[in-house]
Amino acid sequence: MSRTDLIRVGGLVPLTTIDYPDHLSCVLFCQGCAWRCHYCHNPDLIPPTGADNIAWSEVLEFLQRRQGLLQAVVFSGGEATLQPHLAQAMQQVADLGFKIGLHTAGIKPSALAQALPWCDWIGFDVKAPQGAVDSITQVIGSDAANWDSLRLLLDSGVDYECRTTVHWDLLNPEQLKLLAAQLAAMSVRRWVIQIARNGNLLNQQLAANQQPLELEQLWQTLGSSFAEFAVREH
Repeated sequence: MSRTDLIRVGGLVPLTTIDYPDHLSCVLFCQGCAWRCHYCHNPDLIPPTGADNIAWSEVLEFLQRRQGLLQAVVFSGGEATLQPHLAQAMQQVADLGFKIGLHTAGIKPSALAQALPWCDWIGFDVKAPQGAVDSITQVIGSDAANWDSLRLLLDSGVDYECRTTVHWDLLNPEQLKLLAAQLAAMSVRRWVIQIARNGNLLNQQLAANQQPLELEQLWQTLGSSFAEFAVREH
């Protein structure tokens, strides 16, 4: 495998302070995703190839110029674990002295298991309560993959946050309470609610994301089960 095609990169954010906690980082958006989440705001990254893919050799040249300036590199998507050589790419980046972050929904648990030893931090997308994930992703079998990967992550000891994107047409307060109970039962310590954006969504039929009443009370109820809980715009 040559350095020019190790993984498919569909985009790059050269500097961010929010994608890896407390670190200056860049984000590599891996091209391709097997799920079709209604609220996906990066639909251009879903196909396995894109119009503006960046050669891996160019990514490495960029990172070499950023040594001593950036602290971490985040592999995002799309879905990074669908890249067959993700672990090798992470190793090359780690060899340059960067910490490794990963944003994933655990679409492919076996691939996540290979990548975990290279990861310093993971933002893990828990799509819905166990048993309801398929309705979000529109892919049968995604529920098992999502939750099996979460167990792998929790068993690994890698630092993490769990996050759930909420569009109120897809997840209601009672479902979120059920999800909170399921995560707490697995000893999840940090959970973040991300409010789905309006606008450039995969499912253009979704209505504008209207908040339910008594939202602050809901956040208090959900947060009471976790050492760290936050709500942010997605």
